[in-house]
Amino acid sequence: MTATSDARPRGARLPRQARRRQLLGAAQQVFVSQGYHAAAMDEIAERAGISKPVLYQHFPSKLELYLALLDESVDALIDTMRNALSSTDDNKQRVAATFGAYFSFVAGAGGAFRLVFESDLSNEPAVRVRLDRSVQECARMISEFIKEDTRVPDDAAHMLAVGMVGTAQVSARYWLGSDRRIPQEEAEQLMARLAWRGISGWPLNG
Repeated sequence: MTATSDARPRGARLPRQARRRQLLGAAQQVFVSQGYHAAAMDEIAERAGISKPVLYQHFPSKLELYLALLDESVDALIDTMRNALSSTDDNKQRVAATFGAYFSFVAGAGGAFRLVFESDLSNEPAVRVRLDRSVQECARMISEFIKEDTRVPDDAAHMLAVGMVGTAQVSARYWLGSDRRIPQEEAEQLMARLAWRGISGWPLNG
């Protein structure tokens, strides 16, 4: 589908926040489908139903627009993980919730996960900082529970948490790329069982 055929009609002036939301929605469609380098500000403006000067009033450059969208996507992943970890007091269920968070994120509408996990601008320092934050913040939250409940030292707990994040991310992306041949809940349970058999082997405090 072309940008023109999918464009929204030009209409009344929107409040600034509503316009920003509209522009980010249009930008996500273009960046997800084409990647950063192939995306054009003209197409984003056309898809949003505005002129390019209006787009530049809100986002002075394509990079700033991409970073704003990436910030939203990273925040969404971190919030999803935070909610998952706080959803239960049972550690086995927390492991399952960790995988559920990643599978839900990659399965979400709009393909926001591609900005976080498949960015074609990962060598840009400002982008790299945000991508690293997505891993480190999720790992930090998981490591807090590991440190609280086991005798594992801080650095080891963080490494275990990074390993769990990496496993969840890669397996969720594989599942989506394989056309979801395994139902989502079953795929989550498979990976959670694998991770729990490993992490539950460490001695508990107390």
